[in-house]
Amino acid sequence: MAECIANRLAKESRTEDTLLFRLSNRVRGSGKVGEMGTLLTQAFHEVTQAAGKGRRAFLIIDEGDSLAASRNQEHSHHEDKVAVNTLIQGVDDLRRFGGRVVVFLCTNRLSVLDPALQRRAAIVEEFTRPDDGERQALLTMDLEGVGLTDREIKELVAATGPRNKQPGWTFSDIRTRLYPAALAQAFPDRALTHKDLLEVANGLRPSPVMEDK
Repeated sequence: MAECIANRLAKESRTEDTLLFRLSNRVRGSGKVGEMGTLLTQAFHEVTQAAGKGRRAFLIIDEGDSLAASRNQEHSHHEDKVAVNTLIQGVDDLRRFGGRVVVFLCTNRLSVLDPALQRRAAIVEEFTRPDDGERQALLTMDLEGVGLTDREIKELVAATGPRNKQPGWTFSDIRTRLYPAALAQAFPDRALTHKDLLEVANGLRPSPVMEDK
């Protein structure tokens, strides 16, 4: 989603010279004293150097909770606190680019992020699990060529919904687990069928809800 938004912003700004950077939790390093803060500083330096005087740049920080957890947590290590401070300083420094550098921070645990970093967010967009209508729209779009009936689509919607005290399926569950597993049942002897999809949907469990605390 962050990459799609970045692509849209780049097109709307009509800026041909645009760069995309991804920052993962690998910047945590090997645990050496000061290493994580140093790696974060280097990462922001690379972004600002690349942006220069005229380029537009986007920085996507994945698994943000592993880098920007609240400094008030009891188990927060000194290195983690330093990393959060470095991250905040890096974000503040980007203001001098007047919006040419945009940062996306992605996390499954929004409440864990340090309050000071949350206050600096221009927009906080929270994604919940899809409801029946959203799952139906996805299944209808993705399985258009399979030739399923409306009734069969609705059966899949029900099978991927909340049941037996389990949450509903996520979009990722449907695309990265349901489809591949169903195709594996049919391949290589026959075409994918509604039965394949329904059996997998009834047999697999949705991904667990990540505790946001």
